[in-house]
Amino acid sequence: MAGRMFSRKTMSLTSKQKEKVTKDVKRHEKDSGSPEYQIALFTETIKKLTSHLKKNPKDFHSRRGLLKMVSKRKKLMSYLQKVDEKTFKKIIKKLDLKG
Repeated sequence: MAGRMFSRKTMSLTSKQKEKVTKDVKRHEKDSGSPEYQIALFTETIKKLTSHLKKNPKDFHSRRGLLKMVSKRKKLMSYLQKVDEKTFKKIIKKLDLKG
């Protein structure tokens, strides 16, 4: 473990970061499972991982994790679009994503 350049904690979001990212998309105060909430968290984590991978292009384990997250976010977005298109469009606009 001594050869590791970063700890896992730097890759994940802190509770303050999560709160900042999700305050506008929460359905209620204790929301942690709605598609909007999850999409917002995935988006922020994806941004963080993308910047990490620009600095560390040979980090293939993180690249694999990034691809998994992008896939999960895409599935959630597809679900949200089917179930509630109005909310889908709102979240796309708010997070500045392609729809």
